[in-house]
Amino acid sequence: MAQAFVPLRVAVLTISDTRTLDDDRSGALVVERLESAGHAIAEREIHADDLDALSARLRSLSRRMDLDVVITTGGTGLTQRDISPEALAAVTDKAIPGFGELFRMLSWEEIGSSTIQSRAAAALCGRVLVFCLPGSTGACTLAMDRILIPQLDARHRPCNFAELLPRMRGEAAKN
Repeated sequence: MAQAFVPLRVAVLTISDTRTLDDDRSGALVVERLESAGHAIAEREIHADDLDALSARLRSLSRRMDLDVVITTGGTGLTQRDISPEALAAVTDKAIPGFGELFRMLSWEEIGSSTIQSRAAAALCGRVLVFCLPGSTGACTLAMDRILIPQLDARHRPCNFAELLPRMRGEAAKN
């Protein structure tokens, strides 16, 4: 029996001290890809590069019953202000190392050895999946088109995150 599409509720956070919703091209790209795929945007915000505040925000989002996924853009580099992976680590229940590994492998095809500077990461945090993407539109396009849109679709085979969410949360599967 074919699996039905399950729309997920997603929060999109751009991590930046300089962007606004008006000039946030990467956040807009993530939102467009999600909405085109049939998912609902539950939150969209710009968040400062502040480790404690971002950790607190991710912790708050991870407890929400009306949210399935959080996608952040920005803050995954190596500069002093890049704190997204550290904020994620502070609230991680189960790391998903394969996301970052796959992102960098695919990124190699586009930017070669420069991919080593990316700290793209993912984890299950409380009730939600959190994905930290780099801030460039190219990186967001790659992550969304080649990894996240397929993995957030319950019809993707042989397996996907959408289908696993209830089990990750300890809930009974819905058929």
